[in-house]
Amino acid sequence: MKRFSSTKIGLGVISFAHGHAAAYCRRLLTYEDVALVACWDDNEPRGLAHAEQFGMVYSPHLEDLLHNPAIHGVIITCETNRHAEMTLAAAAAGKHILCQKPMALTLADCDRMIAATEQAGVKFMMAYQMRHDPSNQKIKELVASGAVGKVGLLRRRHAIPVLFDPNFVNGLTRWHFDPEKNMGMFMDDASHATDFIHWIMGRPVSVMAEIGNTLTDVAPDDTGVAIYTFVGGAMAVLVNSSVTLAGENTTEVYGDQGVIIQNHDDLPSTNVTPPPGAIALKLYTRSHPHWQDLGVPIPPSHGERIAAAPRSFVDCLKDDAEPTITGYDGRVSVEMVLAAYQSAREGRRIHFDS
Repeated sequence: MKRFSSTKIGLGVISFAHGHAAAYCRRLLTYEDVALVACWDDNEPRGLAHAEQFGMVYSPHLEDLLHNPAIHGVIITCETNRHAEMTLAAAAAGKHILCQKPMALTLADCDRMIAATEQAGVKFMMAYQMRHDPSNQKIKELVASGAVGKVGLLRRRHAIPVLFDPNFVNGLTRWHFDPEKNMGMFMDDASHATDFIHWIMGRPVSVMAEIGNTLTDVAPDDTGVAIYTFVGGAMAVLVNSSVTLAGENTTEVYGDQGVIIQNHDDLPSTNVTPPPGAIALKLYTRSHPHWQDLGVPIPPSHGERIAAAPRSFVDCLKDDAEPTITGYDGRVSVEMVLAAYQSAREGRRIHFDS
């Protein structure tokens, strides 16, 4: 693939249906090595408004974007059930792809996306913002280095309050809880946490879950808890809710040699002013039996983490490097979510294929 060391990476946006698309574009405008070229949206007023906001050319015809030689890569931020359709079209046109989460609603669609991008020889990356967060990266480093020894239990909360927001419930974003377009809120949002768990712990061997509506009835579900188990017996508890007003403690990692506590690292905890003396990330170990503030700053907002996602995609294209979050990673995340839904629906433990 051509390296782009002396020219700008041209990007196109496929739909502004997902709110993260605007966050990505605002950040991309600050990059000197990126040109936002064009966008497509099947909602013309929405597409035109965002094109004007970000200095892009709008077309109601997807082929105009895909056949534009100034565009090297596309960001797919349409409704989830259309990710496979758009990925196949972009791959056939030779465009590299940054795909919003979740990758798809079925494993069959994930497999189609992986096959199409591999056959076309284009790069495919998932936009999982947790992996670009300094606090999460430090957790990954600590676990991988053995700082806490053998991990026995991890708990991760990833929550949002959007089902309490009438603008979300009644506006253009309501497609998020359309069962045909996005399955449910657990599928949409727990996908972040499953990717985090897979990134830190590896692929699980089984899951037990409860998913349902606890405080609202506008979406197929508003809250879910899943317990994943791993080879060797370790467990990971995923807590996901779309009706969480505020929070603090986001992640806990318990090992036989130490403990990691992370605070203020999801929307309910970053969008509320932390109390005086709040610590983002701290470590306790047998060799240093006291809490160590690891000096990681608390994110100024949840949006800051979201906006960071496209940078590694741009670098991947410039350096002709392998994507940091692959189609395989996206598939595992979807597999973990679908198995949790099956467990909740059938009331039993679900084992993953080896």
